Amino acid sequence: MNSDSIFDLPTPALVLDLDRLQANLERMAAKAQGLSVSLRPHVKSHKCLEIAELQRSLGATGITVSTLYEAGVFADHGFDDITWAFPMIRSRIGEAVQLAERVRLRVVADSAETVEALERFGAPLEVLLKVDCGYHRAGVDPESETALALATSLSDSQLLTFGGLISHSGNSYHADSVAQIEAVAESERSLITKLASRLGKTGIRCETVSTGSTPAMCHVQNLAGVSEVRPGNYALFDYSQVALSSCDIADCATSVLASVVSVPTQASHSVIDAGALSLSQDPGPAGEACFGQVYADYDRATLEDRVKVTSLSQEHGILAGRMTPGQKIRILPNHSCLTTACHDEFVVVQGSRIVDRWKIWRGR
Repeated sequence: MNSDSIFDLPTPALVLDLDRLQANLERMAAKAQGLSVSLRPHVKSHKCLEIAELQRSLGATGITVSTLYEAGVFADHGFDDITWAFPMIRSRIGEAVQLAERVRLRVVADSAETVEALERFGAPLEVLLKVDCGYHRAGVDPESETALALATSLSDSQLLTFGGLISHSGNSYHADSVAQIEAVAESERSLITKLASRLGKTGIRCETVSTGSTPAMCHVQNLAGVSEVRPGNYALFDYSQVALSSCDIADCATSVLASVVSVPTQASHSVIDAGALSLSQDPGPAGEACFGQVYADYDRATLEDRVKVTSLSQEHGILAGRMTPGQKIRILPNHSCLTTACHDEFVVVQGSRIVDRWKIWRGR
């Protein structure tokens, strides 16, 4: 059946609200401009050329990716200023070098061993030093002598180009309040800019001082000394961002359309056709114990109080509460980045009307 209504779609389907998306992109572009920083959005959140084009049209100065596959796809489609914001995988240095021969590609290192491996490969690359400003996932301590030594090694290299400093305030996702997120953002800014100043006093120039996460960027008030920011999730938002006060439910631009396929007799649950491979298994905010919120009224941005996705199998989802077989529901994902990576395309809508379909480039 051909129809321009999302409610006639085969399910499960990933629905993208074009008006909400556009508002999110415009809001973040304006905030970055107001804070006098460049915006280099992380496209791993949406993996979509059309969304990246909208971000570029609003002033994005380049893009950030998580994988070389993403870098290659976007390079093939005209994006020529790319940061691969992932610690260098040494078995893939050759691929990075090949890509850097046709676009500006900045790679990331945080150890002497990685810098030495890049040197041994014998090809020029622009390298950013990964700094740990409190997330403790990767990166060097910005107050350590190691940070100074690695920056010096990169700056002195006859082959590699030292591009500057990069950090990620992923610890903002674990904050319990807006005040804590603001503190995380300020700590990141303070630590990385102090390192840039320290390097400057030794004659090492940091062309780039790059920070960011969506929660931090939604709440930060001061980015003095930072040159660029790299939020990604802000384009789509999700329930976790609602819980962090990064956005309201009415800002969330993606939802998963699913069908109720079974309501067993004498059971207190319903079964839907959206399982882990449609919603991801992200458990959402601490204490929620659910894998997706069900909209009571999408247009009014209200959620069901009791009906939630409480369990997932590969293709089955379990809802608390009895619904009607054949009923279609819209689910607000816990984590839009992971949910997006489960789907092949966005069904782009305005209201309930389908206006386009955009490919999600989710390969490895």
